[in-house]
Amino acid sequence: MNGDAEYAQEFVDVDGGRLGVQVYPEPAGATGAPVVVIWPAMGVRARYYQPFAAALRAAGLTVVVADLRGTGASTPAPSRADRYGYAELADDVGAVLAALKPRLDGRTRLLVGHSLGGQAALLHLALHGGDEVDGLALIAVGIPYWRNYPGRRGLGVLPYTQGIAATAALLGVWPGWGFGGRQARGVIRDWAYTARTGRFPRLNGTDTEAAARTVRTPVLAISVDDDQYTPHETMDHLCAKLTAAPVVRERYTVAQAGAALDHFTWVRAGAPLARRIADFIDDLPAR
Repeated sequence: MNGDAEYAQEFVDVDGGRLGVQVYPEPAGATGAPVVVIWPAMGVRARYYQPFAAALRAAGLTVVVADLRGTGASTPAPSRADRYGYAELADDVGAVLAALKPRLDGRTRLLVGHSLGGQAALLHLALHGGDEVDGLALIAVGIPYWRNYPGRRGLGVLPYTQGIAATAALLGVWPGWGFGGRQARGVIRDWAYTARTGRFPRLNGTDTEAAARTVRTPVLAISVDDDQYTPHETMDHLCAKLTAAPVVRERYTVAQAGAALDHFTWVRAGAPLARRIADFIDDLPAR
């Protein structure tokens, strides 16, 4: 048990490495509480979500936070030898759920994804089905399609994202220069594809756009005010792909948070979001 963070550090073996998983204690006075599994943004360590985990626990939820492959406690660190991309990130979601299964059985379980973590969670449901989970909460997640950015911002998004992809292809890895932390070139390739086309790439021969249209898991989709990377319009674009899922679409405002917000700082002003997620879980069909 990590005394400062109040979580147990565990690991899940995957092909080519292992995933760091932080398991927080049961909320006080709760037995068999619903479980939320958080998937972070690109380059963001699981430990960054400690304030949000505390807010979720205060709302009566059990919390698990997984480091994305190659970030934080997850190995290996991205290098020229790594070719993994979105397909492997989606598979990692399944690997963590399988490892947690003894602790999830009989409980309501929710995937909570932030930015890239939300895309990975959604793609897992699209590619592998949603039998293991009861719901999906997307926070500050969007398709960074350049045409969806308001005003003239999109004119800068396109060359910026494609320049990062070109650099990653040239160097064999994205060094993390000013954006996203060190990343495997496959992750950057797939991310840049979504920015260029507004579509998910085909993964292992599967049409992921068509697969996303088959997802039926209830979704709570919350965009955040003043989000510099995934403004409201990018989440609207993502939600439009979920034609079969019941989607509750909301915005998290500065007024609700009582603090300044952006793509990252909502994590430290997330108590209202935690309560909203708890309410969303209460409305999910019983397992």
